[in-house]
Amino acid sequence: MEKQYIVGIDGGSQSTKIVIFDLEGNIVGEGKENLRPMHLAKDGVVEHPGDDLWDSLCSAAQQAMEQFGLRKNNIVGIGLGSIRCCRVLLKADGSLAQPIINWMDKRVATPYVHDNPEVKYVTSTNGYLTHRLTGEFKDNIGNHFGQWPVDYETWQWSRDQEVLNQYNLPEEMLFEVVKPGDILGYITKEASAKTGFPEGLPLIATTSDKAVEGLGAGLIRETSGFVSLGTYISSMVTGVEMPKDAVNYWGIMSSIPDKYAYEGYGIRRGMWTVSWYKDLLGGKISIRANYQGVSEEEYLNEQAQHVPAGSDGLMTVLDWLANPWEPFKRGMMIGFNAHHDYRYMYRSILEGIAYTMKNNVTNMTMELGKEIDEVIVTGGGSNSDLMMQIFADVFNLPIKRNVVNGSASVGAAINAAVGLGIYDSYEEAVAKMVKVKDVFTPIPENVVVYQQLNEGVYQGLAAYTDPLLKTTFDILHPEK
Repeated sequence: MEKQYIVGIDGGSQSTKIVIFDLEGNIVGEGKENLRPMHLAKDGVVEHPGDDLWDSLCSAAQQAMEQFGLRKNNIVGIGLGSIRCCRVLLKADGSLAQPIINWMDKRVATPYVHDNPEVKYVTSTNGYLTHRLTGEFKDNIGNHFGQWPVDYETWQWSRDQEVLNQYNLPEEMLFEVVKPGDILGYITKEASAKTGFPEGLPLIATTSDKAVEGLGAGLIRETSGFVSLGTYISSMVTGVEMPKDAVNYWGIMSSIPDKYAYEGYGIRRGMWTVSWYKDLLGGKISIRANYQGVSEEEYLNEQAQHVPAGSDGLMTVLDWLANPWEPFKRGMMIGFNAHHDYRYMYRSILEGIAYTMKNNVTNMTMELGKEIDEVIVTGGGSNSDLMMQIFADVFNLPIKRNVVNGSASVGAAINAAVGLGIYDSYEEAVAKMVKVKDVFTPIPENVVVYQQLNEGVYQGLAAYTDPLLKTTFDILHPEK
């Protein structure tokens, strides 16, 4: 029997990645296309220009398929994952009625407003890409998180007219929905010509991007935690019931049908802040990195390793993008001394990320009444050994890093593998397809420093700075 392969599509906020896996989870082909800069306007408008999500998918797919070559006929299915909490408005023929509204846009936090007569359908990025790939008006139910009339018990659209009215979305404007692992449709001749995917391949549903990342990271055990270091940094644990009246977390649909993921509060523009800082430093860092033959990130990580734990009192608060209900919040660095240079600033950003996620995970697990004994960390930030060690020291837990750290594509492939019957269960698929690369263990002396700084200082900063930030905001924005 010839070897079989599965494609995992990972549509993110900054790029689209197409990864081809064998059935043991090894990467055998991949392509990546960065998204164009988003259109930003007043009043919190954040939109993807043109048809960027589809165009980037086509380009990344062509790269992967060209690299993969003649073996493409041995591909048995495609798992589709894309960014959640966006809003896509379509005409009757399935084409865009206006640019895709990104999850950072203020409008997605409120019910849909019927202000464009051309709009026939309102769907997610997954629904739109499903239509472009298969011609079907179908979507996975799990990617509808936020302002959508979802029945979390039946995994279908709510039939309650009051709920439909609340979200201002009548049934006729919504796509048909399926569960993770179900077939959304089959690759059309037109989509095959644009992507290179073989015509007729089944397209398999996943769920929201963060939940499919959790699955691809191997988040199966209820005593494991998961942190995704992406543009939005999230944390997650798993369970079997949809919570009600949660305070420090919320429930979402897992990528395993009829199970749930519990997501703690995260960091908006999380790892984006690292990129922002790197760009702020400018050409000097690029020159030094090029001289040593390493990337800018590798250079910064190597330099910051020489800074002691705690960055000698320099702390970073990661509010570079405020929540809509807290518009006064701002990012901060506090505690400068004359000897603090770019190395201290960089390490303090990494420590601020770790402090914030440690506190968010602790708040979530305490409310759930559970303890975790490990944390799996994925995403681009997990490439940094320094970041992984800081996480181990701040969490005081073993921190796992997988061979494939872009776990959304792995999760999409796992959904496809189980949905196609290649593996009998998600437990079996994870055991076969997710491989641990290394484990970082806490350094005791660093644990003590971080615990004292976090509990004695960092956790209380907002109580002092929020009133000042709010006063500043009110002075500068009296109309709001």
